[in-house]
Parts: sequence; structure tokens; C-alpha cells
Amino acid sequence: MNLEDKIDIVKDILKDKRVAIGFSGGADSTLIAYLSSEVAEDTLAITINNHLLPSGFIENTKRVAESFGIKHEIIDINFYDNEYFLSNDSKRCYTCRNLMYSEIQKLASEKGFDFICDGNNISDLVIDRPGILVTYKKGFKTPFIEAKLTSKEIHEYLNKNDIPYSRSTTCLATRIPTNTQTTEEKINRISHLEDYILSNTDCEIVKVRDNDKFAIIEVDNLNEILKDDKFKQIRDETLETGFRKVALNLSELDDDEFIEIEYENESFSYQLPFTINLENTKGQIEDKIINESEDKIELDNIAINQNGLIEGKNFNTYEDALNNFMDILSKLRRNIGD
Repeated sequence: MNLEDKIDIVKDILKDKRVAIGFSGGADSTLIAYLSSEVAEDTLAITINNHLLPSGFIENTKRVAESFGIKHEIIDINFYDNEYFLSNDSKRCYTCRNLMYSEIQKLASEKGFDFICDGNNISDLVIDRPGILVTYKKGFKTPFIEAKLTSKEIHEYLNKNDIPYSRSTTCLATRIPTNTQTTEEKINRISHLEDYILSNTDCEIVKVRDNDKFAIIEVDNLNEILKDDKFKQIRDETLETGFRKVALNLSELDDDEFIEIEYENESFSYQLPFTINLENTKGQIEDKIINESEDKIELDNIAINQNGLIEGKNFNTYEDALNNFMDILSKLRRNIGD
């Protein structure tokens, strides 16, 4: 299935509906909003301001929503008032999305929007992002997952059609290791340094990870950091904020996520970066289970292992194997914090 066919599937899902969207102005939610503005009866973009977002985040969401001619609401939730969230345990992303989606759901209902969706795409399901469980729990629709669109394909469509989007929308609390207290001081320091690097380079994605006195800088363009002694300037600025050591991650950030399976002799395998809750997963595929044990569920030609390994057999082509793997991804229910 080509990209345009997948986009048509999304349009068919949104067509003539009153669509409410959890809206960050990033690639995924921007494309959902754009497509909805073309085919839906009405569209409402709902943005959460949790006070932990990159500079310019809210202004960008306003600008994009206005350019599409859709309604836009901003909900203010100060996460600094939530002690449990600030404790930053292994369930932080689940906690964050649960707080935000509850408010999105409430406002959408009050405004009469009965089709609530987010921008999760199929490649999000092979990354360690436990917030997807909240999407399932709240009953949010996921048109991109239904259409099997990857991040890479979404970026391709946006770029081909000159649809602007922000590449910096992730919560700054994700820069702090789990089980380490999140504080306003840490967030402000991270925000300042990321803004400094963005302002002094042509990088588009910057993350400064705060490991107490140790800063790890990640960017999408290493050459921008290394040329003209810019790293020395960035190092000095980083040390000035209180860090004692600075490191540059030599792996460039890449948000063009896609899915590639290992395929050989009509069989495939894929190791997910999290474990599977088999009991909850069984509830999604009960009619397809042919055998099960304590650590595995077997379907006709796919095995789901508790350790996150997905195996398939008897697929004539790579495309057939990949399509079936994508089909099973949305049925999986993962564990959190293991």
C-alpha cells in the first residue's frame, strides 16, 4: 500500500465527523489536524500546557491551528502542583498522558465532539512509550495506526505538501532519568540550554539530558555542534548553568521512525523493547489463540512471547510478514516499568 492510499484511509476515518484532537503541533498531530480540516464536519484541536514544554510550544500550536482554520482550545495544567508526577517514577509517561487525556476527553465532550483521536502512528508501537496504554484506556481513536502510517511516512507527506510542523514538542521532563525528582530548577536549566543550542546552530532537534551534574547533549546534526568551535561555546554555557561535565552523544537524533523486521525463509522476528502483559493481550485476541503457556501466546502463524519477542512463520513475502506484524502490534498490551 502506498502513502497516498494510507492517507485516503485516514481521510475516510475522519470524514464528516466532529473530530477532537490532542494537539501538540508536532508532525503527527499536525497532519491529523490538517487532514481533519479538509474532510471532517468540524475540528477542535486541544492543547495541554503542562508548564514543562519547550519554548514557543504554545505559540506554535496557536499558529498552526489558525492556519488550518480550525477551533483551538488550550487547557492549563500545572504539573508542578502534582507531587506524584514530580516523583518521576517509571510510570511517569503513563501518568502524564492519563492526566492530559482525561482533560482532553472532558473538554471534547463538553464541546460536543464525539470522535476523539491522537496522532499515535504504527511506529510508536515498537518504541518504549507506555502512554499508548492510556490511548487504549480512554478509547481515543488512532487513525494513523489503523492506516499503518509510520513516522517516516508522515514526515514525507508533510514535507511533500509543504505543511509546517514543529520538531521540538516533547515534554522536558523526559530529559530527567526516572526515579530522580523533577524540579522547576532542572526544567529551567534544560530549557535554557536547548534554546541556547537551537539559537546558535542550525540544529532542529536538541535534547539536553540532565544526569545530576552530568549533561548529555543530543542533536540531529553533529556537524553543527563540531564546526567553528561551537562545542566549546556550548560546553562553557552548560558548565555555567551548574553542570560539572558535558558529553555529546555521537548518535544523531532521528525522528524518521519506521518498522523493519528480520525476515528469512518465510519467517520473521522482532524484539520489542518492553515486555508483554500476556493476560491483557489475550483479551484483544481471544478468538485467534490456538495455544498458550505461561510465557507465550500462539496464534495461527504468530507467537507472542512475554519477553517482547514476536515471531512469525509461513509468510510468502516480506510485505505479507510486515503487514501481519503491524496488525498484531495494536493488539499487544505491554507492561510498564519492568
